[in-house]
Amino acid sequence: MTPKAERKFYLREYMAISRAISTYEDINLLLQHLVEGVCRTFKIKACSILLYDDNEKELFRISSCGLSDEYISKGSIHMYEGFDAFQKGESIFYVSHTENASLQYADEAIKEGIVSMLSMPIKSGNAVIGILKCYHSEQILMHEDDLESIKSLLMQVGMAIKSNGMKNFIDNLKAAVDNLPFYISEGC
Repeated sequence: MTPKAERKFYLREYMAISRAISTYEDINLLLQHLVEGVCRTFKIKACSILLYDDNEKELFRISSCGLSDEYISKGSIHMYEGFDAFQKGESIFYVSHTENASLQYADEAIKEGIVSMLSMPIKSGNAVIGILKCYHSEQILMHEDDLESIKSLLMQVGMAIKSNGMKNFIDNLKAAVDNLPFYISEGC
């Protein structure tokens, strides 16, 4: 008999995290707290947030909890396995990576003690900009309502990441304009 997942994430927790997402000024700290919270709440081995670089067609880890430095430094994730599901914004669950020979870094996952993985999309509008990836030494069990709550929060995280990116872009643009030579900025 398959064990049944217990619900661990209720309205009070959802509201606290939702409020935090909308008020954090440091996006990196927000993402670090998010991965730590997922590990703690669901008692899983590790969790990471990876953002998608559409120029390189790779996912780059920007926040992580529970993974060794060796595993983290293995490199970026090339988008060949599960790329269609990623582009569609679908969650991908691997009960056992040993059953799927096409997974990248399978040997490293075995050394790390990772058996199952869950990838959930982070979206900004309709675009998938990254994933929240959960890792565990046995099958990951999460209640369906918890999964839906996380998906909803990840949409908010996607908006926060996009907003942060736009803010950085505008700040860089302002700095560039401020550094223009006087004769250019005055229109001569």
